[in-house]
Amino acid sequence: MSDQPLISIVDDDESAREAIAGLVRSLGFVVAEFESAADFLKSDHLSRTACLIADVRMPGMTGPELHNYLTAAGTPIPAVLITAYPDEAAHARALKPGVRCYLAKPLDPDELLACIRSAIGDGNKGFQ
Repeated sequence: MSDQPLISIVDDDESAREAIAGLVRSLGFVVAEFESAADFLKSDHLSRTACLIADVRMPGMTGPELHNYLTAAGTPIPAVLITAYPDEAAHARALKPGVRCYLAKPLDPDELLACIRSAIGDGNKGFQ
């Protein structure tokens, strides 16, 4: 296994997920992709994930709900929430401890990199 931090991407839109994964890989990170929060939660990548990138709107468990679930379960993972439907009210609700950024799609590579660095800069797990 690489010493590089693992970035897990959860997005139900396959083309968006693949594009984000390609971008994150191009920034030098190891990536795991998941179609749903349930797939991520049952994976063996959960404990190794240094940063979670999750879509705000997904069937089943949303990105914010996934982040809240992980935090309540005692396994907080710094998160970057992404959305194709930016909304100020949703943005305000999403900003909780451990949520590093709330970004609109299409993602700006420099902005995403800054968010990932913010997340993994905390010793790779947890939040302040």
